[in-house]
Amino acid sequence: MDTTLNQIRDESPCTSGWKKLLTHLGKTQADDEALSIITILDSNGLDDALWCLRVVKGYDREIRLYAAWCARQVQHLLTDQRSIDALDVAERFANGLATENELAAASVTAWAAARAARAASVTAWAAARAARAAGSAAGSAAGDASFAASLAASFATSFDASDARAAASDASDARAAAIDAARDAARDAARDAARAASAASDASDARAAAIDAQEKRLREVCAEIDAAIVEAKLNETQEQDK
Repeated sequence: MDTTLNQIRDESPCTSGWKKLLTHLGKTQADDEALSIITILDSNGLDDALWCLRVVKGYDREIRLYAAWCARQVQHLLTDQRSIDALDVAERFANGLATENELAAASVTAWAAARAARAASVTAWAAARAARAAGSAAGSAAGDASFAASLAASFATSFDASDARAAASDASDARAAAIDAARDAARDAARDAARAASAASDASDARAAAIDAQEKRLREVCAEIDAAIVEAKLNETQEQDK
């Protein structure tokens, strides 16, 4: 799959990516020389190569099927059937088995599913914030208990002996409760931090694996196209020789 620097420039690429590509090509300005997606991939990485697919001409089917393939890799994370249905329609459309109206309708429902998922995400974040607030309240309670212990201790000298002993006992109990609460909070915080770190590590590994798989598949798609072009030219030559 090829494009050109002029076609890329017309889409207003980011300055850093544009300069990086020009440097890799040893050029200072755009031109109409054929530029393969693989060259862009080697120079700028997957994100920029995917962005440049928008200016590739003549390979809509292959690009649509590649996009659907990428989505299929995380299909197990899709919880809304409308999203899966949209993938099915996109693949059928790429293969000439669905109409533009069907594709448009699938797009509308897929966006509705995306909005619903986003709303659920917002709700989840709200719940997380509420839990965090509850944790802060627990911390405040421990602080209040500690404050009460200090207050009781300071007032003990103004009471008679029995009241002083009672106040001291209350202060000791409050201080012990505050220490226990603080210890529990610290333990919970450490456990949550460990879980968060593990989840972040897993997410990072999963993202790296997904990027590797997408890059590998893109190279395969480009190789398949190149092979098809070579075969077509060979067939054309053979026909002319007959």
